[in-house]
Amino acid sequence: MRLTRKVFHDLAIWMIAFGLGIGIVFPFFVILLGVPSSTSLSISFFLACFGAGAAVGVFNFSLARMVVGSRIKVMAKAMTHIEKNLMSMAVSGDMNQCTPQECLIEVDSEDEIGESAMAFNRLVEALAQSMETQAAIRSFSEMLTSHLELEVLAQQALRQFIVHTGASGGAILYESAGELKVASSHGLKDVESLSASDHVRLAVRTGDSQIIHMPDDVQVDGVIAQFRPSEIFVLPATYKSIPLGVVVLATAGSFDAEAQTRMELFRQSFGLALNNAIAHDRLQRLAALDPLTGVYNRRFGMSRFHEEFDRAVRMNSPLGVLMMDIDHFKRVNDTYGHLVGDRVLISITGIAKTILRDGDVLIRYGGEEFLAILPAASSEDLRLIGERLRRAIEDASVTDGSQTIRVTTSLGASSYPRQNVEKADELVQLADAALYQAKESGRNRLILSR
Repeated sequence: MRLTRKVFHDLAIWMIAFGLGIGIVFPFFVILLGVPSSTSLSISFFLACFGAGAAVGVFNFSLARMVVGSRIKVMAKAMTHIEKNLMSMAVSGDMNQCTPQECLIEVDSEDEIGESAMAFNRLVEALAQSMETQAAIRSFSEMLTSHLELEVLAQQALRQFIVHTGASGGAILYESAGELKVASSHGLKDVESLSASDHVRLAVRTGDSQIIHMPDDVQVDGVIAQFRPSEIFVLPATYKSIPLGVVVLATAGSFDAEAQTRMELFRQSFGLALNNAIAHDRLQRLAALDPLTGVYNRRFGMSRFHEEFDRAVRMNSPLGVLMMDIDHFKRVNDTYGHLVGDRVLISITGIAKTILRDGDVLIRYGGEEFLAILPAASSEDLRLIGERLRRAIEDASVTDGSQTIRVTTSLGASSYPRQNVEKADELVQLADAALYQAKESGRNRLILSR
């Protein structure tokens, strides 16, 4: 029963009232013990009993306030301190401000006070964990909005997944042309095999997360040893229910409930960011490619050429350039039309792609001119590849109804460091000059710059 708005005031009133009540009853009680009624019922005895009852009430109240009140004050002081720490954590995001030594209340009793302290400690831990999750989500979201390049986004996202879930390693795969390709990985061996996993493909197909055991041939690198993870999560990355890829996270132990919650929260926002990165990558590719032939256009191709030239200079390695021009191409357009001319261009680029090596770069330099960049190619490599290309184009043909169209090409080549040049454009100019010589000397031939 509450009499005032202060618990200890109510306790004092009730204790003093109880003492006075005892003072009233006690004179009648002592009569039963044989005390004469003239004595027990006298005014002085009544006053003595009242005084003793009131004194006992005041003493009990003081004792309760000292024992219980002081403990509650300690809890209140700790709560105020924790409140300030939590407010500071919310602003700064520093989760280290509320360590168990700083924020939790010592539980030193097994009664309601101890239960209250334990309940408060659990509340503090839940709040701190919740704020830590919010800080992780904020950090993850800021990272997602800072990157559009697919590979950079995947690397940073995987790092955040690992840091905030306690994973030992992981990988991010994305869908491209019906296949899953690795965008980023950390700590996993034979990561390419993940794309063939039935569990991974099931996650992509259904959009549901999968918990699996890692195959024996896939291991996680430890600092000193290698160990097989006991649990991995496969999280599908989707955007508007469209599968875009998966996030694979592995741990040597097990993922707790908080880690799984963060995985799900991260996955939802990662799907949107991955969709934007894939769209950006496609736009970049479209901007870099010639729409007819599918090879690099001149602007992006020459940018790539300058990168290769700078690398060759730094590493003192060879770099070859082939300049190719279709002989009498205007005559083909005038005779058979531009659609047939386009088919000839497409045919020639297809032949060039089959003959050039992996790592070589083919550029549509002009209307019927192509430039091939051959890293680490010597003059002899240029001669062999250029002659193979010239003969393959000479032997090929394009049919248009009953007509067969054949073309030839003239090629000029230059190489670094055989040609002592300081700038990439000088190497192209030498190849262009050799191409001019090939045309002037009868066409359908290859000339190497000297």
